[in-house]
Amino acid sequence: MEKETLQVRITPMGPEDYDQVRALWMTIRGFGIRALDDSREDIERFIRRNPTTSVVARADGRIVGSILCGSDGRQGALYHVCVAREYRRKGIGTRMVAFCMHQLRYMGINKVSLIAFTSNDAGNAFWNQIGWKRKDDVNYYEFVLNEKNITRFIGAQEDEGPEAGAPGNPTE
Repeated sequence: MEKETLQVRITPMGPEDYDQVRALWMTIRGFGIRALDDSREDIERFIRRNPTTSVVARADGRIVGSILCGSDGRQGALYHVCVAREYRRKGIGTRMVAFCMHQLRYMGINKVSLIAFTSNDAGNAFWNQIGWKRKDDVNYYEFVLNEKNITRFIGAQEDEGPEAGAPGNPTE
């Protein structure tokens, strides 16, 4: 008996893919999905800003892999890279990453990065296997832009006094 070949299509991600992609994300161990920036509205905004770079893999009538990929014009970034467990080790992840890399190069982007949680064993093994280098010489920082944090930040800046040359603070 011949072994059936898996047919996988790699296509740009569209807003209509959100429900299937989010359902896939929720099955991935070690993933960090946040209500803060992974809502339907947030992902649709990301796709509008990066219409050709994010990708899904389709097989057996459903989405079995996805990558959010975007650029700030200087560097590319990959987010939420995943393949359904039963479809792993079939080259799907590598094909999706290659798709994103080609799209970024077409845009003139020369570097791409990603964040993989230390608890994401499968993801970290994948990146090491395909030759990506983990950086030990940088720290990653984030600041959640909500009213409470912004107000606290502005208050701290006012407590330090005006800085010469800062916007709204002319130098003498």
